Amino acid sequence: MIIWLVIGIFGCQRLIEMLVAKRNERKVKAIGAIEFGASHYPYMVAMHAAFFLSLIVEVWVFNRETSRYFLVLLVFLLATQVIRYWALCSLGTYWNTKILVVPNAIIVKKGPYRWLKHPNYVVVAIELMLIPLLFNAYFTAILFTCLNAWMMAVRIQTEEKALNQYLLN
Repeated sequence: MIIWLVIGIFGCQRLIEMLVAKRNERKVKAIGAIEFGASHYPYMVAMHAAFFLSLIVEVWVFNRETSRYFLVLLVFLLATQVIRYWALCSLGTYWNTKILVVPNAIIVKKGPYRWLKHPNYVVVAIELMLIPLLFNAYFTAILFTCLNAWMMAVRIQTEEKALNQYLLN
């Protein structure tokens, strides 16, 4: 079933990102990075795990079929992945799933960061909407779009405060 392929790909992607984030965390902490927002981080991780669980349950329990717009949605989803990796590569070692700030570093303004302050957050928001829509899982799409909006409000406020306090423009 196509859903298992999609969940497998995006689930593996998340796990690989966690490994890269852990490696980057060690590197930036070695040069003095400070962590912010640690109290909400486990909730964000739990939200992403719950997203995949909700998607599986909704598709299975309600016997959801793939969307008639599957290919169009998939093209948009793949385009978001290009933006995701462009953002990650632009930040290099500074990219992380945690909010880690190296005092007196210069704010990255290359790649998609020339136009957006938080391109990866935009990508995640689009993913949390599009992945469920591939399978007509409307409940999951709506619920996790709302939960993610709340989480991003918390994270972006925390991140902006930390960046403004510790980084050079």
